[in-house]
Amino acid sequence: MLTGRGWSPAAAAPAGGVDRDPRTPHRRSRTLNVIVIGGGQAGLAAGYYLRRAGLEFTILDAQLEPGGAWRHGWDSLRLFSPARHSSLPGRPMPRFPVEGYPTADHVVDYLAAYEKRYELPVERGVRVRSVLRTAEGFDVDGRHADAVISATGTWWRPFVPAVAWRLPGRQLHTVDYRNPAQFTGQRVVVVGGGNSGAQIAADLAGHVDLTWVTQRPPRYLPDEIDGKALFDIATHNPGGVAALGDIVAVPPVRGARDRGLLTAHPMDPGVLRSADTVIWATGFRASLSHLAGLGLRTPDGRVPTAGTRAVGEPRLHLLGYGNWTGPASATLIGVGPTTKAAVAHLARELGATVRR
Repeated sequence: MLTGRGWSPAAAAPAGGVDRDPRTPHRRSRTLNVIVIGGGQAGLAAGYYLRRAGLEFTILDAQLEPGGAWRHGWDSLRLFSPARHSSLPGRPMPRFPVEGYPTADHVVDYLAAYEKRYELPVERGVRVRSVLRTAEGFDVDGRHADAVISATGTWWRPFVPAVAWRLPGRQLHTVDYRNPAQFTGQRVVVVGGGNSGAQIAADLAGHVDLTWVTQRPPRYLPDEIDGKALFDIATHNPGGVAALGDIVAVPPVRGARDRGLLTAHPMDPGVLRSADTVIWATGFRASLSHLAGLGLRTPDGRVPTAGTRAVGEPRLHLLGYGNWTGPASATLIGVGPTTKAAVAHLARELGATVRR
C-alpha cells in the first residue's frame, strides 16, 4: 500500500520474512558450493538440480512457510494451464481435483510437497541483505559460498507510476488485492492491460462501480491458448508471446468479457482522481537489492546476463526473473530448462557433474 513515505514494507519486502541478527550463528559455518537466495519455484528447481549434481548448498528464504509468491496472490488466482503442464523438474504436479485450472493454494501445496520430497535444505526467515565478493567466492551476510544463485523473483518489488502519489483516493497494487469484499460500495479503477489487470477487473466486475483503464485496447490471446502453449511459443517463436497478445483468456476473464463486463477505457486523470480506490496492475521489477554490493546493476535495476549467468560474475546466476533470464523462466513450466543449464554451468565450474 502507498504511504506518505513510499511503498509500505508489507508490500515491498517478502511477506512473512524476518531479519535475523547477523551475529546469530548459522546452521552451516563452512564454505558451501552454492547459496541459493529465494525459496520459491525457481529456488526449489535450483535445489533439485544442485542435489543431483552432488553439490553442497543451502536455500535461504525470507518467508516462514513454503509457497513463494503463490501464497500471497488474490483469492481467485489460478494457473493458466492444467496441472500436467505446470510442473517443476522431477515431480509432476498432482491433478487438480475439481473443474478448472489449479488454484494458488494447490500450487502452494505442491511446492511444499516438492520441497519435502527432495529434502531440500531451505532455511526460513532469512532475508538476505547483501552479497559481497571475497577472495574465495562470495559472502552472503556472513555465510560463504563458491557460487550464488539469485532466485528472489519480482513479487516483492511492485511498480507503481509516480502519478499515484498525487491522487486523493486509496492507492493499491496487485500485491494488495484479495477479493471484491475489500471494496464494497466503492468506485474502483483498475489500471493495467496485462493478465493481472484483466483478472482483477473480471473479479470485481458486477460487485463494484468498476472502471478498467488501459494504455491501449486490450489484446486478448486466442481463447484456446493456455500456459503450455505460451511456453511453446516463448521458447520457439522469435517474436515471443507479445506478438500475439497481452492477456490470456482464462475462463473468468473470458466470461466477463463475453458478458460485456470488461470494457477498457483510456487513461483519464479525472477518472483516477474520482476513484475511492485505484488498483495499479502495472507490473513488477526484479528484486535485486541484495546484489547492490557487487556493482553489477544497470540504471534500470537489472544485472546484465548471458543466459542466466551474470556477465560480470561467472559464478552468479539469476533464475526466474522473466524472459531476460530465459524464455518463460518466471513460470512453473518454464523455470526448469534455464535452471538445469545454470546448475550444469556451475557444476562444471566447481568440478561436479549433474546426473540426468
